[in-house]
Amino acid sequence: MNDGPLIVQSDKTLLLEVDHERAEDARRAIAPFAELERSPEHIHTYRLTPLGLWNARAAGHDAEQVIDTLLEYSRYAVPHALLVDVAETMDRYGRLRLEKHPTHGLVLVTTDRPVLAEVVRSKRVAGMLGAQLDADTVIVHGSERGNLKQALLKLGWPAEDLAGYVDGEAHPIDLVEDGWTLREYQKQAADSFWHGGSGVVVLPCGAGKTIVGAAAMAHAGATTLILVTNTVSARQWKAELLKRTSLSEDEIGEYSGAVKEIRPVTIATYQVLTLKRKGVYPHLELLDARDWGLIVYDEVHLLPAPVFRMTADLQARRRIGLTATLVREDGREGDVFSLIGPKRFDAPWKDIESQGWIAPADCVEVRVTLPEGERLAYATADPDERYRLASCTSAKTRVAEQLVAQHRGEPTLVIGQYLDQLDEIGAHLGAPVIKGETSVKEREQLFQGFRDGEIDLLVVSKVANFSVDLPEAAVAIQVSGSFGSRQEEAQRLGRLLRPKADGKTARFYAIVSRDTVDADFAQNRQRFLAEQGYAYRILDAADL
Repeated sequence: MNDGPLIVQSDKTLLLEVDHERAEDARRAIAPFAELERSPEHIHTYRLTPLGLWNARAAGHDAEQVIDTLLEYSRYAVPHALLVDVAETMDRYGRLRLEKHPTHGLVLVTTDRPVLAEVVRSKRVAGMLGAQLDADTVIVHGSERGNLKQALLKLGWPAEDLAGYVDGEAHPIDLVEDGWTLREYQKQAADSFWHGGSGVVVLPCGAGKTIVGAAAMAHAGATTLILVTNTVSARQWKAELLKRTSLSEDEIGEYSGAVKEIRPVTIATYQVLTLKRKGVYPHLELLDARDWGLIVYDEVHLLPAPVFRMTADLQARRRIGLTATLVREDGREGDVFSLIGPKRFDAPWKDIESQGWIAPADCVEVRVTLPEGERLAYATADPDERYRLASCTSAKTRVAEQLVAQHRGEPTLVIGQYLDQLDEIGAHLGAPVIKGETSVKEREQLFQGFRDGEIDLLVVSKVANFSVDLPEAAVAIQVSGSFGSRQEEAQRLGRLLRPKADGKTARFYAIVSRDTVDADFAQNRQRFLAEQGYAYRILDAADL
């Protein structure tokens, strides 16, 4: 037994004692291969998963380094079976490699012939492979590069993709550091991506993911397709690129419901790409419109299925995914790994906060009780109606109004999912409501008014969850959400994390109906933020 900060357990969990003098060193050492699950006050829990270990292998870490790290920092003897399992799991990565053959194009090569024999016989890869050239090599149909990587990951034999990338059409893009400089972690993130060729960068909301994207574009010096969540986000990207890079207005195009421009740098929305007419996606031809050198996926954790499918065909293009959380409620993190690339850089929220780049936040859960009549309606409602009833209770509306009054004069967002509830709150408070049917022009005017301080209260639906830059927001009051979505909770808190000019702490209130499914979903929603070190205080509505 030594005095290490880590307890390594046979169920593949790692417990890190936060207050230990070597805790920070241990955290940095295990971050490349262990997935953070929970980070409350004193003990943080990490887990070893095959995907995490393969991520580490893809980033250049080997089993020996992982095992040495566990042995160095563990307080107790590390279970031998776990060490064997780590070594064997990591050894599965790279026994199959995708390479370019001088005469046959794309091929799958093995260092372990029985593995290749197993894979060739699998129904999962049927139709993706061509003739077997020799005992170690089989031809891969060029269009199946992405699909094959997905299939091999599911078979437990993740392929190392060494087939390389096309440079795409050259287009000069330089960062213009006029009154600002690239932060060290932003530089590390862009460099890590570039050395890997493709992959995902995970940074908190407000930490400058767009600038990392711009730095990646400067590395590539090529035509770039940027995929974003909505039109407002597309225009924010354009404004940021005009401010941070050498690109001019004429070099940046928007491809959305409203505008169809293809330029050397084109910013397209996921919605327009996934628009389906008569069984086809007419706008996917955008991907072949130019010889793109780089594709940027903003909010990569939100990729819709058609964009995954189209990404499978883009494996020869360099790809960078940007996100605040790789959590996907549908469990498709493996698809992100195989189609976009492995995680290349990850900075914990609290690390960035401690450096002063994002604001500290106080998270408060305010619990309300349904009035008697509403409790009876809830108790007798169908299960699929209960969440709406618990979310839209009149008790929440009263508390939201009370909190708005407490924070009068501070830039405040009231956020929810149910439009009738938001309309009612907006009418009571005399505040503008932004929802799906609000025109892009009106949204931009309201957001700009909020940024300029002309408006200090907005009521917003989930259209404001993603990629909306509201650096002045200091208070968020959440009245309802998308069931148990952890990624949504992270995005909503992220709206508040831009550093405040006065150095103040941001306030994030979640109003929750006790004794209902709302309370159950709230626990799951808060899990990601607890993992990042944000503890929720619980208050009764009567104590406000």
